[in-house]
Amino acid sequence: MAKERKYPAGLYYLVFTEFWERFGYYLMIGIFMLYMTKPTDDGGWGWDNATGADIYGTFIALVYLTPFMGGLLADLKLGYRFSITLGGTLMGIGYILLGVHEKWAFYTALIVMIVGNGFFKPNISTLLGNLYNDPKYKAKKDLGYNIFYMGINAGALICNFVAAYMRNKYGWGGAFTAAGIGMFIGVITFWFGNKHYKHVDVRREPKPEDKPLLMRFASVLGIAVVAGIVGWIIPGNVMGSDSTDAFFLACIPVIYFYYTVYKSASEVEKPNLKTMFTIFFIVILFWAVFKQNGTALTTYAEYYTDREASTEMAQIMKPMEQTEELKAENKERDQYDEQFRRIKDESGNVIKCMDYPPYFKNLDADRYPKKGESLYLYNTELFQSINPFFVVSLTPLLIMFFSALRKRGKEPTTATKIAYGLLISALSTVVMVFAVYATDNGMQKASPWWLIISYGVVTVGELCLSPMGLSMVSKLSPVKLTALMMGGWSLATSIGNKLSGVLAKNWDKFDNKANYFWLNFALLMLAAFVLFFLLKRLNKVFDNH
Repeated sequence: MAKERKYPAGLYYLVFTEFWERFGYYLMIGIFMLYMTKPTDDGGWGWDNATGADIYGTFIALVYLTPFMGGLLADLKLGYRFSITLGGTLMGIGYILLGVHEKWAFYTALIVMIVGNGFFKPNISTLLGNLYNDPKYKAKKDLGYNIFYMGINAGALICNFVAAYMRNKYGWGGAFTAAGIGMFIGVITFWFGNKHYKHVDVRREPKPEDKPLLMRFASVLGIAVVAGIVGWIIPGNVMGSDSTDAFFLACIPVIYFYYTVYKSASEVEKPNLKTMFTIFFIVILFWAVFKQNGTALTTYAEYYTDREASTEMAQIMKPMEQTEELKAENKERDQYDEQFRRIKDESGNVIKCMDYPPYFKNLDADRYPKKGESLYLYNTELFQSINPFFVVSLTPLLIMFFSALRKRGKEPTTATKIAYGLLISALSTVVMVFAVYATDNGMQKASPWWLIISYGVVTVGELCLSPMGLSMVSKLSPVKLTALMMGGWSLATSIGNKLSGVLAKNWDKFDNKANYFWLNFALLMLAAFVLFFLLKRLNKVFDNH
């Protein structure tokens, strides 16, 4: 007699599919902000931080907004496996196209990646949940999503080392091409495991009773597009930029669509949907803070953190001689202290000045490279591997912890885990407050340990929240709308992602950076307080699942 499996066989193929998908995505996103803000002579676009943060926030917002469309289309027409394949292929093409240094290619790549993610993201999570609907595995659904999440972050862990090597050796195009190849490997991996989840691809043709939902869906798409265009073209800015106005106006009909889904649900389904939607709204603030790893925290790593390396495989940073005429041309870029730039003759006349990159602004003068020498720095994107490193390291410990509680009948509900996740995440921002204080508000370089500790703390919070959100949707959703509700979770993530860009866009406006991190702390504590306040009534729903 064959030994009963501990986990569904399809789990491993889905994990490795996500491993490669996240390898490509996080490789791209780890250098995206740098690509936009690095000067053109370094291969970047030379945009300022505010512009980069606005584009970054809009992109990661739309990446998580389109899954509500891809989820519904998979539920009612396309099926999950086809949608995953289509989405993965589009994303791979988009990553490679991003490396073409032309504006048409840049914006086309963003659109292709956004659409691709809309088909991929909700449906692979739904397929995993369907595997765990088998009575043999149902009690281990939270555990399954934890393992799945660990696989995601294993890909995110190694990709930044590949990005650093490819960027140093082959430039931006080489790094983005590596991301695309990783995505294509993920699609191939997915189809190798096809037989293990073919039976849970619950594709079905729309029935007459589905027609009202499909009609609402089509009308919502049209209204959202029109609202987005209106938000873009209206004079002035309500929320800081045309893209922000367009995004939030486009979200209004989408949110209303989910409200109509709730109103038309049966009395049995409504408590589940109400619980999900409540948590969706609350965790928006988590994503608004967490997703600043690609903007504000990347800026902190780039300019405020000591990145000096002892290996020549790292980035090379050296001063360049600059004439007074060239200095005048570059006046807008002149962000550094004059005492380190001017070289005078015996009469006190400036004979030349050294053009030090912004990294040198808060570096001790005795650490400046001498003439003809260079300073070697670790690539900034390597800091993006800290969070996934902790996810991979801590997930087994967290699984053992909750498994031990489950055996004693004391495992917290999914909602309780999410509440503690918010509280723990808030503490990570306090670490950054102390980092600012310890470095005299950025006047000295910060030790990398500040970012490492902050990422470590927020990872514990993330593990209590993000995989639990996926598990919650799989548990509480009506079967025929599971992928659509996965899209709802992504919608909440999308709104939070956009808010992260709005917050990061104001980074330069905070003279005291501690106040910036205190603001993030306040937002997370507000979310935690509200969820703990509602916990008792929310847990009544989870107790039935």
